[in-house]
Amino acid sequence: MDPQQRRTETGPRPPVGEPGGDLTSIFIAFGVFIAIAALVMSPSSLVHQVPEGHVGAYWRGGALLNIITEPGFHLKLPFITNYEPVQVTLQTDQVKDIPCGTKGGVMITFEKIEVVNRLRKDYVYDTLLNYGVDYDNTWIYDKIHHEINQFCSSHSLQQVYIDIFDQIDERMKEALQADCTRYAPGIEIISVRVTKPKIPESVRRNFEQMEEERTKVLIAIEKQRVAEKEAETKKIMAISEAEKNANVSKILMEQKLTEKDSARREADIENQMYLDRQKSLADADYYRVLKEAEANKLKLTPEFLELKFIDAIAHNTKMFFGDKVPNMVLDQRLLGNFLNHSTKDKSNDGNSERATDSDS
Repeated sequence: MDPQQRRTETGPRPPVGEPGGDLTSIFIAFGVFIAIAALVMSPSSLVHQVPEGHVGAYWRGGALLNIITEPGFHLKLPFITNYEPVQVTLQTDQVKDIPCGTKGGVMITFEKIEVVNRLRKDYVYDTLLNYGVDYDNTWIYDKIHHEINQFCSSHSLQQVYIDIFDQIDERMKEALQADCTRYAPGIEIISVRVTKPKIPESVRRNFEQMEEERTKVLIAIEKQRVAEKEAETKKIMAISEAEKNANVSKILMEQKLTEKDSARREADIENQMYLDRQKSLADADYYRVLKEAEANKLKLTPEFLELKFIDAIAHNTKMFFGDKVPNMVLDQRLLGNFLNHSTKDKSNDGNSERATDSDS
């Protein structure tokens, strides 16, 4: 063997148990090279943006990371970590062309059902962990198909298409929310909008004819109601007119009675005034006569009577025949007898008055 060759073989060797070179530095250099290459070739693989209304979810090696990022710019390892934006605001899922069979065996199709829903931010990780990014396929799309078929199979075409069609929205919302609350509490169902289903043409024509007949019946009923209302209005107007006339007659009668009563009261007042006036006049006459009688009693003295007698004789022109004519006028005895008789009458009248006063 060549001595030089032996020297080469017997030269220094790497220590036992150590690899031939620094592998760590090689891997680091290789990783830096891959990062630089990825950054140069595709910057978006390193830096990504989470849009507003979404959160960022990450997978590494197919495993979901317990990391949820807010909207904005973020970094991730290229080719190793995968990123998906998850919407946490209101979103509308449209489920189209849903076939179902009614209780009577008629096949109908709901062209579109819209479900307004929202994934709550604090349940994003649990929902994605259990149902993946396409969680709405399980709890909205597939669930709508199932609930619609359940609803149709328990109701007739008349009920689904007309009678309780307005209740489908609320029933679908309650059914979806009940299962989501139980199995996926992060999903919130806001509302459900169901469009009118498509039915077979022959059935549709029958429904249209039924609707026309129903419309005719409703029109006839409305006409009847209008006629009844018109008759009732006329009746009310006639009653009102009769009541008005009766009230007018009553008012006129009351007015006449009031006038008669006023006239009667006026006549009563006039009669009472006349009676009072006549009574006053009678009382006055009585009082005057009474006073005159009292005055006459006081004046009927012998002297006054004698004076009146003489005055009466003097004013009467008379012719006397006989031989004793002068004695008739100047006969003192005759005059005395007359005066004595008058005095007795006056005294008797005085005694009667005193007796009457004492009895009183």
